[in-house]
Amino acid sequence: MAKDKTLMTPVPNRADKAANRASVMNGVSVAEAPVTERVTPVSNATATKAAIDAMPFGAENYRLMIIGVAVILTGFFIMTLDKEEFGFGFLGLTLGPLVVLSGFILEFFAILKKPKQ
Repeated sequence: MAKDKTLMTPVPNRADKAANRASVMNGVSVAEAPVTERVTPVSNATATKAAIDAMPFGAENYRLMIIGVAVILTGFFIMTLDKEEFGFGFLGLTLGPLVVLSGFILEFFAILKKPKQ
């Protein structure tokens, strides 16, 4: 431990701080610390080959997703068919957005639908 030249008091260095931290943690000395058992890490050996290769969605889910994308694109196409200025007609303001919204609802349903096993 070094001494401060002006006050002649001991100044702790890094080694002293580390030793102090190691000997007392959270108010409990190392000698009083509880003994714990070693925990073995979980291995991936329990996962089966079928579970690893399984598709996240079933065939019906993918079919519904493709139909949903087609419905969304159809809704955008319907919006472009409007002859009113800036698309302010029935097709651009009502029918097209409703078709797009129904496509997004179909996509949501396709993702959440549980595949048959």
